[in-house]
Amino acid sequence: MTGSRHILLLGGTDQARQLAGELADDPSLTVTSSLAGRVAEPLLPPGRVRIGGFGGVDGLARWLREHRVTAVVDATHPFAAAISANAAGAAAATGVPLLALRRPGWTAGPGDRWHPAASLEAAAALLSAPELTPGPAADRRVFLTTGRGGLAAFAGLPQHFLVRSIDPPGPPLPARVEVLLDRGPFTLEGECALLRQHRIDVLVTKDSGGTATAPKLAAAREARIPVVVVSRPGPPPGVPTAADTAAARAWLHGLRH
Repeated sequence: MTGSRHILLLGGTDQARQLAGELADDPSLTVTSSLAGRVAEPLLPPGRVRIGGFGGVDGLARWLREHRVTAVVDATHPFAAAISANAAGAAAATGVPLLALRRPGWTAGPGDRWHPAASLEAAAALLSAPELTPGPAADRRVFLTTGRGGLAAFAGLPQHFLVRSIDPPGPPLPARVEVLLDRGPFTLEGECALLRQHRIDVLVTKDSGGTATAPKLAAAREARIPVVVVSRPGPPPGVPTAADTAAARAWLHGLRH
């Protein structure tokens, strides 16, 4: 290793790639970015990259020891609760400092018609609520942007779904579904056109935060379409958080003193 301090960056998000780039020129650091491997052709960050899981808490703790990791930054997707829990467990087991890098969630503004849901299952139940939009619930056309991993929650519903994901989703899928393969960032103009083209009545999304996929929210506001927003889980108890890469770099700098 070239640097005296080894940082494990659990990533795959825009923030993770940004932080890897910002740390790449620091000669005192060796940064390894770890990607889960769930996307066939991921966008790779600068520097060293490993792809694949660690084997739970014990496997990650073993990796931290074997590779002499001095700090871990969990910059995974805000809904990647399993790896975040594993990171917290491994950090506690090894004594390696851990930071959760979490971009702020979205906030509803004037004209938004947001309906919060505590889970994907709760979001699926809301799609049949009579107050959501006029007309029979089974006739509603739903733009589902929650990722391909949670589609089972919607598999038994009668609505027509437009599912957008980077890679093709596997079963179970809703009976009436159209899959759109695409990757952000998206534009407001493009999202408005998509809602019109597919005659979307309802948007379902996770509160992922960030700017890459936020235009769909503005498009729904302009079209006066209701949005079902799945609330994000919090980080594991006791894990400090940073909202941006500048704060994460400050945290890493503070570990030297």
